[in-house]
Amino acid sequence: MRYRYEKDVLGKVKVPVDAYYGSETQRALENFNISSIHMDALFIESYAALKMACAKANMHTGKLDKKIGEAIVESCRMIMNGGLRDQFVTDVFQAGAGTSTNMNVNEVIANLSIEKLGGRRGNYKIVHPNDHVNMSQSTNDTFHTVIHISVYKKIKKELIMSLDRLERSLMKKSYEFNGITKVGRTHLQDAVPITAGQEFYGYSGAILKARENVESAIKLLIEVPLGGTAVGTGINATPEYQKLAIKELNTITGERFRRSKNTFGMMQNQLEESAVSDALKGAAITLGKIANDVRLLASGPTAGINELVIPAVQPGSSIMPGKINPSIAEMVNMVVFQVLGSSRTIDEAAHAGQLELNVFMPVIAYNLLFSASILSRAADVFSQKCINGIKINESTVHKMLSANLSIATALTPYIGYAKAAEIARIAYTKNKSIKEVCLEMKIMEEAELDKILDPSLMV
Repeated sequence: MRYRYEKDVLGKVKVPVDAYYGSETQRALENFNISSIHMDALFIESYAALKMACAKANMHTGKLDKKIGEAIVESCRMIMNGGLRDQFVTDVFQAGAGTSTNMNVNEVIANLSIEKLGGRRGNYKIVHPNDHVNMSQSTNDTFHTVIHISVYKKIKKELIMSLDRLERSLMKKSYEFNGITKVGRTHLQDAVPITAGQEFYGYSGAILKARENVESAIKLLIEVPLGGTAVGTGINATPEYQKLAIKELNTITGERFRRSKNTFGMMQNQLEESAVSDALKGAAITLGKIANDVRLLASGPTAGINELVIPAVQPGSSIMPGKINPSIAEMVNMVVFQVLGSSRTIDEAAHAGQLELNVFMPVIAYNLLFSASILSRAADVFSQKCINGIKINESTVHKMLSANLSIATALTPYIGYAKAAEIARIAYTKNKSIKEVCLEMKIMEEAELDKILDPSLMV
């Protein structure tokens, strides 16, 4: 491999000659070889969109030479379209605040712009990563802003749509199963009847509520601290630039971001990110509860509940022939565990901020985007490969319903709680039905019992 030498405040740095990144990125590679996990592609594309907006604003105010500015804009456009993805190499676990990632973006844009202007990579006299690409900016305001842009777009375009599809799949099953009356269960014990349709209607309603909570939370991300630069004062950024940069950002992204009313407060804290994390956690918990129910109701087929028949997607055992597992629901559960863990990481990072800046933004950004991504995919796979193909084992449902002792609850208005409880106890100990015991005890006529104890009238 051939190298070029670049110089920074700490001295000379050897950089691969073909690399579009420069000295600060190279130092980050050497210092933070931790996980091989890089920032989400959407995060990089959003950073390029921000850099484009800033360049346009700086050209408009006259601070940035138009020839240099146009080269930067074209370079940003290339990155936004997925170009040079292999050049964004900084580890998620890096120097605080995301300086390494910001400089990685600045250096790639600078070197790409240098080439567009006829120069060779590393000749920062033509386009400088700090003086030109990072003009009127700081890592502290731009990285925070990019979290808002990328998380907002990721959730809006992926997760909300996935949850909507899952909610519709569950609602479709609710209609399909609405005529099937089954045993309800509380405390994992038999309870009064419910229809399978009502059970799935409950699932669809829970997902709908989770989606609405997520939609509400991401509205907080509309405010951004762009223009606050290092500590919120806006040093090196003119008021005109601050307005223009956000206006250009909205033109580029098609969204309606606005500058925070209190830039100091936003840059000191990660309140919006914490709120979004809580909403993602809520969605994960809801999804996990449904997956747990599916696994439980499909348990068996001979030694479990066996009310649901779920699609077989792959062999379930390397040793037991013919075994089929609830593989999709199990995958969903593992995604849920990961999202809960990511939420804890975000909470810890958010509360650890100090004074004018939270330096733990990179791990917050990564975990928010990662959680949104895996939740989106899990919800889609759950609906496509599990929920859509679920069927009811009606023979099992009918058998369990006919033996359900909790239908004695329907007798309470006529004979009181204590007498109904006595009948249920006798039925259980003598292995008889509620109706049989009532007839033996001459509680009421059979025709009246048939009407009162009809499960279909209890739902």
